[in-house]
Amino acid sequence: MLSKQDLHNLAMKTVGDSLKENGFEFLTVNSKLKKDPQFICLKEKKLHFFLVRASIYPDNPKLYNNVLVDKLKKHAKKFDAKTYFSGVGFANSINYEDPIQQDKPYVVNFDGWIQLD
Repeated sequence: MLSKQDLHNLAMKTVGDSLKENGFEFLTVNSKLKKDPQFICLKEKKLHFFLVRASIYPDNPKLYNNVLVDKLKKHAKKFDAKTYFSGVGFANSINYEDPIQQDKPYVVNFDGWIQLD
């Protein structure tokens, strides 16, 4: 089975690829669990803070912890930065109820990021 850190790394890759495709410049990348924000980016001379969370089916990847988000928004405000949540869901591609395993197919549920401010 994949560890929480493995799933987080997959979520980071998913979000990072999306940010790159959308023209964000990475200033800081932090892939440690519960070390927030995961991405601090620059685009059009504006700072953007991204909170990344991985979830496993049947959990909804779009749900986030309001206390954590409020803390991040307060921190971002000090830097006049925009804040975003990026939830990435994972499931076993053969049977969603089965665990996700190393080197086995899985599906990704990612609809982009949610602006929080």
